[in-house]
Amino acid sequence: MMNEFTQVLTIGGSDSDGSAGIQADLKTFQANNVYGMSVLTAAVAGNSYGIHDQMLMPKSFIENQIKDIKDDFKVSAFKTGMLSDSNTIKTVAKQIEDKQFGFFVLDPVIITKHGDMLLEQEAYKTLIEDLFPLADLITPNYYEAQKLSGLELNSKDEIINAAKILQELGPKNVLIKGKHSKNETTDVEDYVLLEDGTSFWFSQPFVDTEHINGTGDTLSSTIVAQVALGKNLKESIEYAKKFTYQAIKNVIDVGHKYGPINHFIKNDII
Repeated sequence: MMNEFTQVLTIGGSDSDGSAGIQADLKTFQANNVYGMSVLTAAVAGNSYGIHDQMLMPKSFIENQIKDIKDDFKVSAFKTGMLSDSNTIKTVAKQIEDKQFGFFVLDPVIITKHGDMLLEQEAYKTLIEDLFPLADLITPNYYEAQKLSGLELNSKDEIINAAKILQELGPKNVLIKGKHSKNETTDVEDYVLLEDGTSFWFSQPFVDTEHINGTGDTLSSTIVAQVALGKNLKESIEYAKKFTYQAIKNVIDVGHKYGPINHFIKNDII
């Protein structure tokens, strides 16, 4: 029958080295046995040493990509990643507010896992005002949760309070990813607050590796895939945590410096 195979979508930026962005999302979708599509918002020229150039897509091109997918495909769940600027965020928000693409996972992409700011202040405000209220789940990293909540996150109680603050910004569910620090971390602990008020922690051993590009993309994309396949949100997050951990733990030898994680993960090790 037409459009019966599970279909999902990523809206975000392209990384030319294939380690993150929509390339990591599409690899994750494939590994999770769903059909993945993409809407390109930006493109960067980079490799394992760093990013050296970038280009933003025009508003009309973003709109046309989304329109063409709406006109033909049956998307069950989707995510957004790097949206670059205020104009891009507003464009995407307007196109997805009809909820045609199903369950929405918003990976904020505000601050890197090392604490470096990626969005200018105007775009940061637009993301909160225009996209957060549409999201079914947001997946901020430790530094993003710090900025969004205004808390230092030095204790579990502060992380719990931060999740409540983030939920008040509009998203139904919140996943705060734990801090990754070579000198401080033995276990990475993520906290989840669901729409109904239930909450839980996920803990996994810290893996000391420079091959961590695309970690956040992979986690959010796996959640998208598993929700689309029919799992509830807790089950989807639990599976995503296991998949991402194994992708980090089983290092793939690509690039000279900051490499990708390994999407060639078999289901029998998750």
